[in-house]
Amino acid sequence: MAVAPPAPRATPALPFAGPDQLDPRLEELLAGASAQLSHWLATAGQRPPLPQLAVLPEVHPQSTGLDQQRLLADLQLVMDGAYNPNHPGALAHLDPPPLLASIAAELVCAGLNNNLLAEELSPSLSRLERSLCTWLAEAIGLPQGSGGVPASGGSLSNLMALVTARVSRGLQQCGDAVLLASADAHVSLSKALMVMGLPPQALVSVPVDGEGRLQLPQLEAQLTRLQQQGRPVLAVVATAGTTVCGAVDPLVPIAALCRSHGVWLHVDGAIGAVYALDPHHAARVEGLGLADSVTVNPQKLLGITKTSSLLLLADPAQLQAAFATGLPYMEASWGGGHGGECGIQGTRPAEVLKLWLGLRQLGLEGIKAILDGAIERHCALLQRLAAVPRLHLRRGALHLLAMTPEGLSAEQAESWSLHTRQQLLESQLMLSRPLYQGRHHLKAVLGNPHTRETHLQQLAAILASSVAALP
Repeated sequence: MAVAPPAPRATPALPFAGPDQLDPRLEELLAGASAQLSHWLATAGQRPPLPQLAVLPEVHPQSTGLDQQRLLADLQLVMDGAYNPNHPGALAHLDPPPLLASIAAELVCAGLNNNLLAEELSPSLSRLERSLCTWLAEAIGLPQGSGGVPASGGSLSNLMALVTARVSRGLQQCGDAVLLASADAHVSLSKALMVMGLPPQALVSVPVDGEGRLQLPQLEAQLTRLQQQGRPVLAVVATAGTTVCGAVDPLVPIAALCRSHGVWLHVDGAIGAVYALDPHHAARVEGLGLADSVTVNPQKLLGITKTSSLLLLADPAQLQAAFATGLPYMEASWGGGHGGECGIQGTRPAEVLKLWLGLRQLGLEGIKAILDGAIERHCALLQRLAAVPRLHLRRGALHLLAMTPEGLSAEQAESWSLHTRQQLLESQLMLSRPLYQGRHHLKAVLGNPHTRETHLQQLAAILASSVAALP
């Protein structure tokens, strides 16, 4: 006896925007999410920088997909527990408020869903990315014809720079090559060496001076010693903006020293390289354009939404020499090379959109205004705190300022930093608490354009009172 086939089940409408007409579901969801985000940003001053409670919504998908109202409610829950960089008192980290155009471009990037792996998958965006990298490289002082590639964060940019340096020097199979950097260099260098299969001792730390800058005589002595030992040098990494003090290493003489020894110079300019975009501030990172490669992170000051980092090179062809493997499953490149062969990452979103549109919205005058404001706030707070007895200040040429009382033991400094940070948080002022040279400090990052003179006055008053209360 024949069995009748089961009746076909109705296929639910999947949540993809239709290709033939406007999709009201998409418009409704975007309008709701946009309204929630706009309200969250507009009420930032009514919430502390650090949320009172970290929330965790239901994680796993249910058997039936949620409707738009439930989705927006889930989004709101996450937003309520998020860090609040739009608050004027958010001065703890290198995380400024986002630019309006960068927010919008992030949305369009997601909607386009192009892939910078290969030109066929992103024909116009691949061209835009190459052109913008060339403009940025030349704008910070690298020679004509320079360029580079975006990356998901400064750690990845630094890693790609060191891999490129190793290939350029023919050291791929050399297990005893070393890297020289200041004692205050970023921790990403240690991670990079680990990924590259080199031991921790491959990182040779060069002492810094009282202002946090690499000491040139010690670097020269190390290079000479290594040369006499026949030990290959992978690269020298100089820093344009250390994480705690904002110090800038002496780039011009370091570059001359690297040239004389035939050593690759990489500058980790994740914090400070953007200062080279304006002629009035370029002297703060003088010599940046003399490097072989530079890491730049527009996300740390210019308000480009995360992530936005770039590795820029004087000779961008070195990237393909280091990373090209061929993409046999893609059509041949027609405009200068597939993005997937210019770095470690294969699939990449069109993050260049938020950088490009953000810079277009700012203009050169807007970039200067951001840099001016950061330095003005730094100088204003420095002037106020310089009059506080016993408060030792650490600062470089940029917009970071770290402080700790003099005459305290390491344990007392830790206790002071904890207590004072809590006092500041109670006034909705947030500083970070880095451990630097064996002692806890409080650190202010003055890149928030919403911070006003009244906030700096209040911050200085709390710090002065806290130091005065010490025995």
